[in-house]
Amino acid sequence: MTRTSSALAFPHPHPPTLRQLRTALYAWFDEAGRDLPMRRDDVTPWGTLVFEVMSQQTPIPRVQPIWLRWMELWPTPADLAEAPRASVLVEWDCLGYPSRALRLQDCAQAIASRPGGEVPARYDDLLALPGIGPYTASALASFQFYQRLPVLDTNIRRVLTRIFGGRAYAPSGAPTRKEVTFAHALLPRTGKDCARWNLTLMEFGALACTQRSPACEACPVRSLCAWAENGFPASDAPVRTQAWVGTDRQARGRVIGLLRQLHRQGKTPFISYAQALEAASLPGAPADQAARVMKDLLRDGLISVDSSGKVSLPQ
Repeated sequence: MTRTSSALAFPHPHPPTLRQLRTALYAWFDEAGRDLPMRRDDVTPWGTLVFEVMSQQTPIPRVQPIWLRWMELWPTPADLAEAPRASVLVEWDCLGYPSRALRLQDCAQAIASRPGGEVPARYDDLLALPGIGPYTASALASFQFYQRLPVLDTNIRRVLTRIFGGRAYAPSGAPTRKEVTFAHALLPRTGKDCARWNLTLMEFGALACTQRSPACEACPVRSLCAWAENGFPASDAPVRTQAWVGTDRQARGRVIGLLRQLHRQGKTPFISYAQALEAASLPGAPADQAARVMKDLLRDGLISVDSSGKVSLPQ
């Protein structure tokens, strides 16, 4: 396998080495891969779609109980399509970015309006659904419909860059055309084997070849890894972290959290506009932040304000 330190190019893997890599990683997955309910054979395409949307920017341990609850409440797209918006936001719970919950319901409504009301199998049809981007469409097409497509989440991109590119790499932004082309060249011949390969790479990146503390000493493919051969050079790209304290996101979360709590407690599910502004007011924040946050929540459909100024979750 040719080594490279280029920031853009990947070498083309030599087939015998690729077979060794697959064998080693499959053996690792059989021993270390998690038995997650979201990945079991009886999960429907709709269940996989919900899981993939929920797990964007959210750790799987946080997703699992909420996904199980959603599958109990809304096991089909038609079920979620008909749910009250407030219930959807309440059951989204602690997953963050609650607008994703509403986009997921929009997606359910679009699917329910299709002939048969089923999640489409074609990649292009998946991509045309509200809130579904290239990653989620690829994941569904691969894991549920066994199409021969790479699934390039952050974990897989990092694993491939380390093993074949020899760099630590902290990927950001959308995958490049070179990444997609290279990942496609690695795929096995059949769609079912592609799904296995994608899932193995994803799990390996999540559990072993992690961003901050990779388990290189016990790595089953260390002898095949260009990053190890190069001496584990550190990434020259800045590691980006998302701030929370003092941000509009925190202020938005406080307002939604207060309304969600009222719903869960069975209390009157609205507050005054003054109470909402108070919830959105953070220590040391700019003077206009609370009002801006309320305006944004209303624009995004995450709250409703009636003519008397009562603030509630949308119905």
